[in-house]
Amino acid sequence: MTDLRRRLLEAGQAHAWERLERLEPAAHKRLEDQLARLDLALVTRLARHLRADSRAAPRDFEPPELFPLRRGPALEGRARAARELGQELLASGRVGFVLVAGGQASRLGFEAPKGAFPIGPVSARPLFALHAQRLRAATRRHGVRTPWYVMTSPANDAATRAFFAQHAFFGLEPADVFFFAQDMLPALDEQGRMLFAGRDELFLAPNGHGGCLLGLASSGALDDMRRRGLTQLSYFQVDNPLVRPADPLFLGLHAEACAGMSSKVVTKRDAGEKVGVLGRVDGELACIEYSDLPAELREARAPSGELRFRAGNIAVHALTLDFVEQVTRGELELPWHLAKKQMRVVEADGRVLERTGIKFETFVFDALARSPRSVVLEVERAEEFSPVKNKSGEDSPASCRADLCRLYARWVRAAGLPLPPADDEGIHPLEVDPLCAETQDEFLARKGLRPDVRPTGHLYS
Repeated sequence: MTDLRRRLLEAGQAHAWERLERLEPAAHKRLEDQLARLDLALVTRLARHLRADSRAAPRDFEPPELFPLRRGPALEGRARAARELGQELLASGRVGFVLVAGGQASRLGFEAPKGAFPIGPVSARPLFALHAQRLRAATRRHGVRTPWYVMTSPANDAATRAFFAQHAFFGLEPADVFFFAQDMLPALDEQGRMLFAGRDELFLAPNGHGGCLLGLASSGALDDMRRRGLTQLSYFQVDNPLVRPADPLFLGLHAEACAGMSSKVVTKRDAGEKVGVLGRVDGELACIEYSDLPAELREARAPSGELRFRAGNIAVHALTLDFVEQVTRGELELPWHLAKKQMRVVEADGRVLERTGIKFETFVFDALARSPRSVVLEVERAEEFSPVKNKSGEDSPASCRADLCRLYARWVRAAGLPLPPADDEGIHPLEVDPLCAETQDEFLARKGLRPDVRPTGHLYS
């Protein structure tokens, strides 16, 4: 206890010690255990960072060099060679898959891990299951195991593991699924003092998706990857059911360029879409936040008429294992992003107040600046990106299911197969299991397809 008191005082958190001394034995033990597990040296650095507010305003913005969606003969030739290289990587079992799934679906009115949210428009398959089907498809296609590294959070780790067990790991080998939880950091007030969510409980918040890289190192996942002979990682987030983790073109372009970290992007819907875009900031590749890009650049057009800054970030990356080991060796050198919010906190005397607090996060895309070479691949939004983020409107379950149905309807029309009746919005309720096909070409190559006709629509599997 003397050592804990000394470390708290040195970290400028004397109020936490005073609070601890007032608690009855059971509550005292709970808070003592939490405080003892803290990296107080990191808390001290965060408090200094808060007071210094040292983020320099970026000065120079340039669009990234894209491997574009519309390609001439030369680039098409390069794409064919890259697909062959990607196929070789996948067939040799050198690719591992990293899923970021630390969130809850409470914003969607669903009290469970977001990956458990049912999104299949006909099957009602949860997000986890759809991603698992894509990995199973890769296993079947290439005849290799597809190790899956699933990042949870302390808030949903137990529920996520139980959900996978309940569903028999969605047909995957349990030994090929590696769970690890991201770290939590204490929220601070504007003076750098830790806040509390209860009389005997710190106010903790996830350390951002950049914490995935550090979590891979601290959990032993990187060691597991080395034992399996992996060299490349495919990174994606749980809320996008259209993501293609085992994309030979992307993996091949990334490997061909000897890149440390590469990215997929989609064209922004319009200049006003509030998404981060990839570009060069003061010469370094980065994700430029919407609010950081000056209005005149957001509206700027290339000679072709397209937005100059159109490369919308969809949080899909390829990384080499060597690169991840490099950026996680010692302290992870990613910049801290501060989120100032009104938080419901509990004072030492038990009063519940709304106070201004600051959460600290790292973002995985900030590692792009550390990669000497990088590929930015432009893909079709309708085919690869429809996230589930909001309860209604854009990027909601309804918009995502509609996007899935529109995509599958194009495939079914192209194959000359019958469509189910459209609903009042003109949407044909359709679903294609990724084990059946992941692309239109794959769907058209399948012979003798017949839909499973259900009350909810047509399912091809």
